[in-house]
Amino acid sequence: MPHRREYRRPATSSFTYVSSCVKYLIFVLNFIFWLFGGLLIGIGLYAFVDKWQLTGSVKLENVYDVILNVSLIMVLMGGVVFIVSFAGCVGALRENTCLLKFYSLCLLIFFLLEMGIAIMAFIFPHTMQSVLEENFTDKIIHTYRDDPDLQNLIDFAQQEFRCCGLSSEGYLDWSKNEYFNCTSPSVERCGVPFSCCVNATDISSGLVNIMCGYGVQTSSVAEASKKVWTSGCIEIVRSWAERNLYTIAGIALGIALSQLFVIYLAKTLEGQIDLQKSRFATMTYSRVATNDYHDYYNY
Repeated sequence: MPHRREYRRPATSSFTYVSSCVKYLIFVLNFIFWLFGGLLIGIGLYAFVDKWQLTGSVKLENVYDVILNVSLIMVLMGGVVFIVSFAGCVGALRENTCLLKFYSLCLLIFFLLEMGIAIMAFIFPHTMQSVLEENFTDKIIHTYRDDPDLQNLIDFAQQEFRCCGLSSEGYLDWSKNEYFNCTSPSVERCGVPFSCCVNATDISSGLVNIMCGYGVQTSSVAEASKKVWTSGCIEIVRSWAERNLYTIAGIALGIALSQLFVIYLAKTLEGQIDLQKSRFATMTYSRVATNDYHDYYNY
């Protein structure tokens, strides 16, 4: 009776090329940003609906209306963050290379856009200032009273940076607003918003004097400077950025390196998944070949 060899099925190895550390680090980071994106969408939608109910309509006739609509910008930014981070979460957790490629490509596009804007602002600061003044001053000043969110943002910026208006004309920019124009029948004619005032809050009562900027447009710069800030906000912000250049550059560098690190992690995980798939394919082929050989030998 011929001796028959005993066939032993090769043991399945538990080895994997996919690093659990890289996989779950990407998942946790993107899960945090996914929650942040959802929060932005929620806050933006609430503000958008609240403004709709307050004003009765939301004007979206051109690209400037979209850019200057704070609540809508929050929804759009939140949506982008939500979608990209969701792709990173699911791609890492399910080891899906298509989602990981989409995720790393989006991060690369964001990185290039940020670097492009930063380089332009660093090399051509005065040109950037001129572009912003020419394209946004009139639109922002005109819609000050029409959009509560934009109004709050402008008031906050003017108080924090101690400026008034946007362009190099400073406080005189407010003559372009229908309420503050000197030809207006409004009590605010020839005035500026209270956020332009040097001392808007009454010390004794602690209340904000909303009439503190009334009539200053008829005054000279020297006279007006006693009551309100006279320089435009874009120029003030540019000067502030130049004074804090190293701090801003350090923060920008930190953000850029963080983005590059996450892109590296995503591409690393992507490569590990491809290696693991190749290994599975090789193991499957080897097992099929061994079974065929065994069947032939037994036959």
